[in-house]
Amino acid sequence: MATTIASGLRSPSTPRSTAPSPRPSAPSPRPTFDAELLKAYMKELLQSTLKSATWPEPRERDKVKAWIKEIGERVKKRMLEIQPQAFKFIVLTQINENAGQGGRADLVCHWEDSDAVAQEVYANDSIICICVAFAVRTI
Repeated sequence: MATTIASGLRSPSTPRSTAPSPRPSAPSPRPTFDAELLKAYMKELLQSTLKSATWPEPRERDKVKAWIKEIGERVKKRMLEIQPQAFKFIVLTQINENAGQGGRADLVCHWEDSDAVAQEVYANDSIICICVAFAVRTI
């Protein structure tokens, strides 16, 4: 069908395709990260790694660095086992001397529904350890 323009010229008709129009494909489900599974692992890891740990003398401070590195690497490895694709991981570990002070660690993740955060706090008479792990979806 052609339309008439005021000057008397006609526009060409629009060709119609006989092929069926493609149906929009259903979106693939977003990958999710099981933060509860990671949290259970973190709790067990901190207890087993630090149960007999005491705050070291100043000349032995490398012990704290070694604990932090070990915990961070093991948590990251577990995160990769839980969800090896579609996420970037951030692990923060902090160990302080427990001198009877109060302590608290709170956070929440407000990026996308599929992003996740897990945190665990461990304390004994000598040390306090806070470990926080973020899983941020990349695709």
